[in-house]
Amino acid sequence: MAAEQGLSLVDLDRDGVDTAFREDVLQGLSEPQKAIPARWFYDDEGSELFEEITRLPEYYPTRAETEILTDRCDEFRTMIGGGRAVVEFGSGSSVKTPLLLNCIDPAAYVPLDIAGDFLRSSADALSAKFPGLPVYPVEADFVRKVELPIEVTAMPKLGFFPGSTIGNMVARTAVDLLRTMRATLGEGSQLLIGMDLVKDQAILEAAYDDAAGVTARFNLNLAHRINRELNGTIPIDALRHVARWNDAYSRIEMHLEALRPIEFEVSDHRFSMGEGDTIHTENSHKFSRRSSTTLLLASGWTPRQRWTDREERFSLILADATVPRSAP
Repeated sequence: MAAEQGLSLVDLDRDGVDTAFREDVLQGLSEPQKAIPARWFYDDEGSELFEEITRLPEYYPTRAETEILTDRCDEFRTMIGGGRAVVEFGSGSSVKTPLLLNCIDPAAYVPLDIAGDFLRSSADALSAKFPGLPVYPVEADFVRKVELPIEVTAMPKLGFFPGSTIGNMVARTAVDLLRTMRATLGEGSQLLIGMDLVKDQAILEAAYDDAAGVTARFNLNLAHRINRELNGTIPIDALRHVARWNDAYSRIEMHLEALRPIEFEVSDHRFSMGEGDTIHTENSHKFSRRSSTTLLLASGWTPRQRWTDREERFSLILADATVPRSAP
């Protein structure tokens, strides 16, 4: 069965510009510490670069998560069961998805992603691997509640949020997102989520500043996207990629650092940066068992089971939608 044409829930202005992208960029560049949410990395070019990152020798999360999905297939089958609609948040190329789908006999697959062309291409590729599975791609920014296709409304649902994307967000934003996912999926749903674990600083920094420079290209692509889509004049050659560990917040931070004083425009707004000033582009928080549990419970999800790879670098957690309570 081929993937359906799909839905698009991205708001564009009459010039075809994603209005949320423009608002986030202009607001973030106006702040004392310039910052842009990491989700805007993922235009089609950014999505391709990230897939290249996942194959780098320094980038362990994909290999570790793939190991869990492969080794624990029987447990997933038992604890999740068949007949659910799998809703993948930020599906990307859906490389890990077939490992899960092969285990649980789903009723449908709904990939959600903000990069529309990349989404539809990946959905078509997955449909070819699972010809009997209904696939309904939805182009959407899933930080807001998403109205799922009517075909899956009555089905029990499993949210799938692999990788370590939840770590890109500060705790407040992560809780908001997980609550939004619960609202999207509804009562009785489950969530299978990836969370990266705290480990040696050198391993972490190498994973986000690889020797081949792919992560640097990924980071700088955000500035290219701003120039292309928002009439920006950012001098790309005046920026460099920086990745550093912030122990106080248990996270890797990525920045674009100015190598010299610069001035530029974005959507007719003027900005400047001094030498050494940065645009903070990504956080990647690392979790312990306790901090991951606290985050999920605060967001309306009750952890049911967790798995790690053999080297305990990465975790996958299965959680149930918490039944609402009026009492504390």
